[in-house]
Amino acid sequence: VSSSWNVGIINGLSGWTVSVDDVPADTIARRFRYDVALVSTLKDLEEDIMEGLREKGLDDSTCTSGFTVVVKESCDGMGDVSEKHGGGPAVPEKAVRFSFTVMSITVQAEGEEEAVTIFQEQKPNSELSCRPLCLMFVDESDHEMLTAILGPVVAERKAMKESRLILSIGGLLRSFRFYFRGTGYDEKMVRELEGLEASGSTYICTLCDSTRAEASQNMVLHSITRSHEENLERYEIWRTNPFSESADELRDRVKGVSAKPFMETQPTLDALHCDIGNATEFYKIFQDEIGEMYQKNNPPREERRRWRSILDKQLRKKLKLKPVMRMNGNYARRLMTHEAVKVVCELVPSEERRKALTELMELYLQMKPVWRSTCPARDCPDQLCRYSFNSQRFAELLSTTFKYRYEGKITNYLHKTLAHVP
Repeated sequence: VSSSWNVGIINGLSGWTVSVDDVPADTIARRFRYDVALVSTLKDLEEDIMEGLREKGLDDSTCTSGFTVVVKESCDGMGDVSEKHGGGPAVPEKAVRFSFTVMSITVQAEGEEEAVTIFQEQKPNSELSCRPLCLMFVDESDHEMLTAILGPVVAERKAMKESRLILSIGGLLRSFRFYFRGTGYDEKMVRELEGLEASGSTYICTLCDSTRAEASQNMVLHSITRSHEENLERYEIWRTNPFSESADELRDRVKGVSAKPFMETQPTLDALHCDIGNATEFYKIFQDEIGEMYQKNNPPREERRRWRSILDKQLRKKLKLKPVMRMNGNYARRLMTHEAVKVVCELVPSEERRKALTELMELYLQMKPVWRSTCPARDCPDQLCRYSFNSQRFAELLSTTFKYRYEGKITNYLHKTLAHVP
């Protein structure tokens, strides 16, 4: 890093000639140079690093190399940021933020076998440890624009993967290397960055090659198979079609990779959207159980609406839960409780169905802490041990008692919850 590392904020399109014609280029993005941002972060953590060395009984004058920094990268759309009384330049009404968090710093002292962790972020999901790198006026669905702006970021990151940073910490020059883990993306963003089809695709998973039908047949046994390298290879096959196959055969061969993956992400499960997706599903099961859907085939829409308003009324009366247009995190957390299922059971006519519904919620509440926790082995070891067992029983209930809903279909997050959390 050059000695003048206080570069400050630069035009987000730097590194590209101005090719964005409809919006003034200097309004569209602002970012820090990636290496500069990392240097300034490490300087912020200087005291923590020195403290960590002291705590681990390491002589700081001998630890000058062998530092490893693990960086978590995140990127998400920020919805509607339109100007309420417009007067500024014409920019898209949506914004995207790309940020990173330093998760841990380890050091391998000369002649030592093991690396020692000298810094670990205690609250890795807090906004206090999250450092914005690039802010842009872009709609996250506008793939071309997103790649144009994040292109230079990807290039800088690639350069840093191969090299070492030498930086003065505690008065001595020390050498750091960086590992980048792209885990802070929701499913929509992962699909976009990894070249997969959108989330309504028959290839329902960003972690494995399963189709929706397969995932509903076999709910629990899938391993994580997708990777960035493989997605790149598959894109090449998609582009060149070396076996001269038909569109359908080709698509089956590449398992839904039909755009060029442009940023590497790590396979993870996004806990908030998992909550929301599964709560939406439970909300629908509640409606179907109130209307005894398992006995009917294809009831008219008015009837379904009636079940829904009965459910909303009950939830509002007993739990003070106001109906929402679109499921959000807070509603999801309040809906997925023992109280809520009790209240819903008051409306379910058959004793047998009430039992099944209660057991479904029981199992779910046993499973949930595991994918909500930053470190399940530390926070909820018992639930972690029982997870596979619970998820199998959960899947069994879905494919028997609730068969009317899961015949040949299953939602993306229900699949991940059952198959990939273990």
